[in-house]
Amino acid sequence: MLRDIREERSASVRFPPGETRLSMTRTRRFANDPLPLLLGAYERFGPVFTLRLFHSNVVFMLGPEANHYMTVSHASNFIWRDGHLRDLIGLMGDGLLTIDGEFHRRSRLIMLPAFHRDHIAASVDAMVEETNRALDRFTPGAQIDLYAWTRRLALRVAMRGLFGLDPDGEPAHSIDAAALFEQALAFYSSEYLLRVLRGRHSPWGRLQVAARQLDTMIYAEITRRRRTGERGEDVLSLLLDAEDEDGNTLSDQVMTLMFAGHDTTTSTVAFMFYELARNPDVADRLTAEQDALLRDGRPTAAQLTSGELSELELVLDETLRKYPAAWVGPRRSVEAFEFEGQKVPERAFVNYSSWASHHLPHVFADPEAFRPDRFTPEARAALPKGAYIPFGGGSRTCIGMRFGQLEIRTIATLILSRFSLSLPADFRLSIRQMPTISPRHGLPMVIHARATAGRADLSAVA
Repeated sequence: MLRDIREERSASVRFPPGETRLSMTRTRRFANDPLPLLLGAYERFGPVFTLRLFHSNVVFMLGPEANHYMTVSHASNFIWRDGHLRDLIGLMGDGLLTIDGEFHRRSRLIMLPAFHRDHIAASVDAMVEETNRALDRFTPGAQIDLYAWTRRLALRVAMRGLFGLDPDGEPAHSIDAAALFEQALAFYSSEYLLRVLRGRHSPWGRLQVAARQLDTMIYAEITRRRRTGERGEDVLSLLLDAEDEDGNTLSDQVMTLMFAGHDTTTSTVAFMFYELARNPDVADRLTAEQDALLRDGRPTAAQLTSGELSELELVLDETLRKYPAAWVGPRRSVEAFEFEGQKVPERAFVNYSSWASHHLPHVFADPEAFRPDRFTPEARAALPKGAYIPFGGGSRTCIGMRFGQLEIRTIATLILSRFSLSLPADFRLSIRQMPTISPRHGLPMVIHARATAGRADLSAVA
């Protein structure tokens, strides 16, 4: 904190206009409901503005041009590691999310082959098997927390599809990985004042406890694989043998991929079914598409990977517009720069926000409405560069994007082939940020059987 304050006071240029006085009320508003705060500041100050959050000034740059500037055209002037999510290093180590520069470039190049389209498609069998296994426990008339259900499912898929781990074997079965991730990421939903503490029972201490238990599971499997020489087609096998030009291994990437491999999927599936429950006409279009294209409700691997289910693609894109899981891009500037007539100091905290940018009415008309037709080929082609960035942009675009999209398609298709889900009458959505966005109190949904439900099984995927 003291270093942040010293660097702010030594800045060579003034910060852009905004709300720069200390205010814990503003800080709590940002922590609890940032979207209205950001959109309001955009209306008052334009696409570049400053908000003092807790102890420091933070510059926000919103809109298509700002997104492109920070993630593509001038990305080298912004570093992630010193940004406001730097505490994630305590959970993920030196993974792709937490490193910068040449180290990031080399690590990403080594990992890219594992995320080739063909490798991702090979995970369909595990996705279908695990989803059907989880759906077999659905009981019509019962109420479930879809968010918690999807987190458990997505972690099992990540363990199998990314790391070749048996979720029911050792060491994976010995811990509740879903609960541990919740415990670790709860650090970001705690009060700002508590986040600076480093005691055993502080939010940071609880994050560290969860990280150590997750590390125990991961490194036990790494040790076993190295001892036995066992390898497969999974990402973990690639990482075990991969080295960068200096001989450094990439084992720190495992925690990052396990986090990214389930967290965004969990949130997106939950928000998608929340919107389908509120927009039955859109849900009807999805079920009509299934009835027309799926055989007995059973999708093929080609249908799940090719985008043939075009109505589902539109719904997925609109869900990611309205609820981009990676909602903020925290960075720190290297050198002072100028954008849209505003100067920004060196070493300033600078954030872009896909969530806020996706809700600018001059880019997406009536942004609170759920309208999948915004993403027809013609409408998508008309969007400005940088307007739609649910997975980030440039060299830091999420490397697991294809895996996540395939998993979301699979889970959504199989749920819709067998069931419909409705919201309890008294449910009101509240969103939290930790650091991805998700339903603050979970997503309670009531299960209903589809009148013409099909049964999608593993043998049907070919």
